[in-house]
Amino acid sequence: MVHAFIKKGSFQDSVSLMLISRKLSEFPQVDEISVMMGTPANKSLLEATGFWHAQFNDATPNDICVAIKADSQDPEITQFISDALEEALKAIAQGQQGGKRLPVARSWQTARQKAPDANLLLISIAGEYAAGLADQALDNDCNVMMFSDNVSLEQEIALKKKASSKKLIVMGPDCGTANIAGGPLAFANVAPKGVIGIIGASGTGIQELTSQITLAGQGVSHAIGLGGRDLSAEVGGISALTALAMLANDSKTQVIAFVSKPPAEAVRQRVMAEMQGINKPIVALFLGTKPASPRLGNVWLASTLDEAARLAAMLANVQQQIASLPAVHGKKIAGYYAGGTLAAEVAMLLAEHLQVAPDSQHHHGSMLDAEGHRIIDMGDDFYTQGKPHPMIDPSTRNQTIAQLANQLETGVLLIDVVIGFGAQNDPATSLADTIHALKQHRDAAHPLVVIATVTGTEQDPQQRSRQIDTLTAAGIVVMNTLPEAVLLAHQLISPPTETGPLTPYHLLDGVSVINAGLRSFATDLQSNQVPVVHYQWAPVAGGNQRLAAILKKLH
Repeated sequence: MVHAFIKKGSFQDSVSLMLISRKLSEFPQVDEISVMMGTPANKSLLEATGFWHAQFNDATPNDICVAIKADSQDPEITQFISDALEEALKAIAQGQQGGKRLPVARSWQTARQKAPDANLLLISIAGEYAAGLADQALDNDCNVMMFSDNVSLEQEIALKKKASSKKLIVMGPDCGTANIAGGPLAFANVAPKGVIGIIGASGTGIQELTSQITLAGQGVSHAIGLGGRDLSAEVGGISALTALAMLANDSKTQVIAFVSKPPAEAVRQRVMAEMQGINKPIVALFLGTKPASPRLGNVWLASTLDEAARLAAMLANVQQQIASLPAVHGKKIAGYYAGGTLAAEVAMLLAEHLQVAPDSQHHHGSMLDAEGHRIIDMGDDFYTQGKPHPMIDPSTRNQTIAQLANQLETGVLLIDVVIGFGAQNDPATSLADTIHALKQHRDAAHPLVVIATVTGTEQDPQQRSRQIDTLTAAGIVVMNTLPEAVLLAHQLISPPTETGPLTPYHLLDGVSVINAGLRSFATDLQSNQVPVVHYQWAPVAGGNQRLAAILKKLH
């Protein structure tokens, strides 16, 4: 049997009502309860799911419809559930965060008065009303994030075109997550501030990238959501192109990571072309497509979220180092390695960057000798005849390094430090002393950047962290991996790219939010010190679309 009642004029967001439905359904007196606003779409759903009651014919979109399935015919069950609903709604209305009351407005005009600097409207109301509210925000020069779904394709296209013409962005509809300048929007994660900006048509894709980037020791500048349809052929990536422009012009973002579900091919090509015109390294992950090449200019192509996060973290490590190192543009790279396999990999990686061939003969340990760049395996037999391996006795390698004092065309030295049983007791100190003596013979006009990697563990007798500390104290840059070290070396000698003036997108300077819909989104923002006003939205004219249109014209 279905019992029912209507609570007149008490609009609530759908998510809160879903949670209330679940809580009320736990009472032993009932089998199941559905609590919904009386919108036309919800009425159809109530009928389709067996919760319909004749009373609901009189409900407006501003009224709460409560349907109770129970074996009992006792009319008091309706009063019992009504009282429980009142308590639940009172708890929502009195919701506070950290003892600070949330600013609330009951009209758009009041919300704008309470938040005159608001630059973003976060919408989580019923989809049939979301587009109208988003359009109103754009008219007021507010960016929009639409958590709401069930917005028509035609409405999405119109809103995004309008936003683009005003240098604004519409994230969504069905945009589950974003994080702008540390402001968590909807399903956002807490991440350290950093230099990686994320763009995602996939909400959980953004969250997984954020998580993996954080685990890799890097942080996030911004995370911009697009909504699941943005890269469709119909929408054409309107918000994706805006998001790329925003991060391209953001001084805090040094690396961009882009992830989407399978896009339309023409849109993918358009987005790729836009990426290749940006003077920043970009990691692109188009799920469902297998990249034919791992890299196209400044764009690194990934196949999985894990790979995309690792590439973004690597690129961020490199970009952060470049900012603190002297310019050695046009200089040559030398690499003197104790490990033969390490030398071979460095030669292969550097040859790819330089677009030359590695040395196939390996004469005297030469792994690469091209255009003045050279990588040498100093563990080769040529260097160990009658002498210990350089991992045991580094004197031969140190002597070779010392000769760089007069080789002023060399601007970068790549080096390895290999620790563990059998290796030198303290190779970092020996190398640091050699580098210190070398730099005494170089003036400021001829700098030498030394980049090292450490092969070994914290449990080794020499202790990895202690070796790294010794190297960094000597001004030697320590990178996590060989690809990082080689990429940094190549970036340092490459000519700088011309950059024009940045076009500011003030949203990225910090968000001030008007939240319409789910109250918890507002309290999350408030707890993160983000200015927010909760707009307690309700359908105009009781949800009567014709009357609402007339009132809009009169206004």
